[in-house]
Parts: sequence; C-alpha cells; structure tokens
Amino acid sequence: MDTDLRQEICHICRLLYDRGYVVSNDGNVSARTGRGTVLITPSGVGKGRITPDMLVETDLEGHILSGDRHPSSEGKMHWMLYRERPDVMAVVHAHPPMATAFSICRRPLKERYLAELLIGLGDVPVTEFAMLSTDEVPQSVLPFVRDHSAVLLANHGALTWGSSFLSAFDRMETVEQTAKIYYYVSQMGGGVEITEEQAAQLQSMNSFYQHLSQRRNDQ
Repeated sequence: MDTDLRQEICHICRLLYDRGYVVSNDGNVSARTGRGTVLITPSGVGKGRITPDMLVETDLEGHILSGDRHPSSEGKMHWMLYRERPDVMAVVHAHPPMATAFSICRRPLKERYLAELLIGLGDVPVTEFAMLSTDEVPQSVLPFVRDHSAVLLANHGALTWGSSFLSAFDRMETVEQTAKIYYYVSQMGGGVEITEEQAAQLQSMNSFYQHLSQRRNDQ
C-alpha cells in the first residue's frame, strides 16, 4: 500500500542526505496519503538509509496506524501543518548548514535581494526557540503556517511545506541557497534591495510562472 509514495519519501530523504542538509539522524519527512493519513519517517534512523518499510503511518493527531517503529520525535509540527493546511501534502525538516546558522543568529531571510525568493517563496521568518520534541515546536510554527511556506526554527534548522514533495524539497533548497547568498552579500558590505514596486510586480507574476511549470497543451 502507498508503494509509490513510500518510495518518493525515501527519494527525498536521500536527496537531503546527498545535499548535506541532514547528517546522522537529523531531520524528518512526511506526506499526506490519499486516505488522509500521514506517512512519516521513523525516529533514530539516518535519512540516507531510510527504506520504505521503515515509514510509520499515523492519523493527523499522531496516533500510530501501522509500522513497527516510532514516528519522528518532531512529528507534532508535521501533524499540525496537515491539520491547519488541507492543501499541504508534504513537509520537510532539515538542518542545511547556512540556513541553520541563520536560525542560530535569529536572522530571517527577508531582504528583497532575490527575484526568485519574491516569486517562489516569500520571506522566511524565524520562530521563537522551542524545546525539541514538545508541543512548543508546533506552537512556534503555527503563527506562520497560513502566510508562509518555510520557516527557520530557532537554533534548530529549517522547515518547509508544499502541495507536493518536490515543492517542499525545492523550497528547502531555495532556503539554503538564499541563506548562502545573503551571507555573501553581508560579507561584501550589504546589498541593494529590489524596490517595493518591483517586488509587487514580481509577485504578481506568480500565476504566469506556475502556468509555465505545467505540461504544455498543444490542443
């Protein structure tokens, strides 16, 4: 059951590991199934060696429905996102080095430096510090769930979500790449921001780029 989805989760986990966004047992990944349940990575297993049979199925409250392992200890923030955002189909949490450094400095990615950030992601805020594996973690993310698709978790890494696995993973890549560029800009003495008017125009082009990302219909 859910063979393709399980394989896709393992593929994303491997990408995170290969990119250096997670090491050892870092991070967690989940997806909403067609039945409205959640498949989530288990606790205590490195993402580079996750196999489909290791995944745990839960309901939206975190109750285990199938699987012989414990779900990720950070599952609470995943389940909260699925409850609050019915359009979200995948959630990715990782510790990409530069983005995590920004989270430790409590520095959001908010300057209007990159057109791609304005179009595809928007600003990336930093949550309040939350004690790991407690209800504090989802509570710290909750204020940003409606109007954002990524946050930096204070002293903890990054969290992204989306309507598909690729969109959630792509946002994680974008967060890390943006953090790297912002760091280089700061090392060079600061940059020049895109104006508010230009930013508004770029954001108005979202639907245009979404259309281009779809298959072309010649009919």
